[in-house]
Amino acid sequence: MGDAIGQMLASAVGIAISPLPLIAVILILATPKGRGNGIAFTAGWLVSLGVLVTAVVLVGSGGDASGDDDGPASWTLWLKLGLGLLFLLMGGKQWKDRPREGHVAEQPGWMKAIDTFTPGKSAGLAAALAVANPKNLVLAVGGAVSIAASTASTGGKAAAAVLMVLIASLCTLLPLGLYLLGGRKSAKVLGEWKAWMAAHNTAIMTTVLLILGAKYVGDAISGLTG
Repeated sequence: MGDAIGQMLASAVGIAISPLPLIAVILILATPKGRGNGIAFTAGWLVSLGVLVTAVVLVGSGGDASGDDDGPASWTLWLKLGLGLLFLLMGGKQWKDRPREGHVAEQPGWMKAIDTFTPGKSAGLAAALAVANPKNLVLAVGGAVSIAASTASTGGKAAAAVLMVLIASLCTLLPLGLYLLGGRKSAKVLGEWKAWMAAHNTAIMTTVLLILGAKYVGDAISGLTG
């Protein structure tokens, strides 16, 4: 189980510090229907990410991703190499497309309409940000493949998958928990979180993608040439 957790941890943390879902849930919580929509958003995120991770782990385990005593199956190493290169490309594009000094990135359309959201739309937005957003999708698939390729038992892989979803969902669970339990001060704290994440969005995601890209490429090359 320790091997499975160690393999997926970087990907889970990468999703957890993704600015978009955190900004989205904070904006939702600030609306008149914030409580119900915030809970729906968080539930939608957990369910959609859980389904994706579970499906990839099951498919990978069924394809004998863990390989034999010599290490993970070669197809998982080639997949990690491809994902690593994709991370590097995405990191480079993220930095290239950053707003220039003195300019502000245009808000997505859903941000402008967030006051009109229902619980269903909030859950749908969460699902889109969790599994339809390319960066989070690649991070989730990479982490789940790492779990499937680990030497953990079936129970260990299941526990690691649950832990991965929970860690990756901290970007929604923490704001919701603070909103529900933090009292009057929660609005100020959440506003500060949102402002900081929005201001450093590009730097955060570029750093995460480049570090993960280097890690995945390094692990793949080590496994393929070892």
